[in-house]
Amino acid sequence: MTLKLHGNILVDVPPTVCLPSLKTLQLRYVTYLNEDSLRLLLSHCLVLEDLLIARRDKHDNLRAVVVNFPSLQRLSLQIVSVCSSDDGYVIVTPCLRYFKIVDHRDFHSYLMEPMPKLEEADIHVLGNIGSILESITSVRRLSLGCNGPKEFVHRAGIVFNQLEHLNLSIYTHNWSDFLVWMLGHSPKLRALNLSVGRFPQFAVYQPVKWSSVPECLLRSLETFEFKDYTGTQEQRDFLSFFFKHASCLRSASIIRHVPDLSHSF
Repeated sequence: MTLKLHGNILVDVPPTVCLPSLKTLQLRYVTYLNEDSLRLLLSHCLVLEDLLIARRDKHDNLRAVVVNFPSLQRLSLQIVSVCSSDDGYVIVTPCLRYFKIVDHRDFHSYLMEPMPKLEEADIHVLGNIGSILESITSVRRLSLGCNGPKEFVHRAGIVFNQLEHLNLSIYTHNWSDFLVWMLGHSPKLRALNLSVGRFPQFAVYQPVKWSSVPECLLRSLETFEFKDYTGTQEQRDFLSFFFKHASCLRSASIIRHVPDLSHSF
């Protein structure tokens, strides 16, 4: 059974409601009667497996989003930039297999329990991602879009022992430091897809000489793709380091950035 609520809908949960067969629930841009409405609704979904919550209005009456659901298999969260940065997210989903977050706020707060059964994650956030990374270390496939959280580059305790496929889109200069950290903490990585954002000309690149070679470069990485290559010094430095040590590489492609000329006429 599937329930989809979208748009100008007020979520008001009476105490007598019961949804014993509901397995998929999608809540897109709805308004809640009060901050307890979401918790009440979820408490009546006894066998829920797939949950999507999309928010685009800071006036939807939610202050904290609490998802405490042992049976949940898939969870998707979408939060636009106008939502309050004071809103917190508490996620306790030990059986989750797929996890997606798209959060366009500059600041956010996530309190997340480990997800030991997680197989795939799609994480695209602008703010701090440390607490998110700590909870998804069992993932096998990871699509990560971020600003390059330098404060976590050398953080201990985060190791992606099962990660085999990494799709990384990163939007900051000095991105290579974070990427090499990811490679160094993903010993079984087999495929890397990389896309690097373009930065203002005044951005200062600080060359890095890496003291150790990530294990995955020496033992497991077979496929590499670099999109939107522009030939910056940082990109050339990283590729020199990468190809020097990627001894198991079978396939590599570098795709140049093509400027969008549609606005030039």
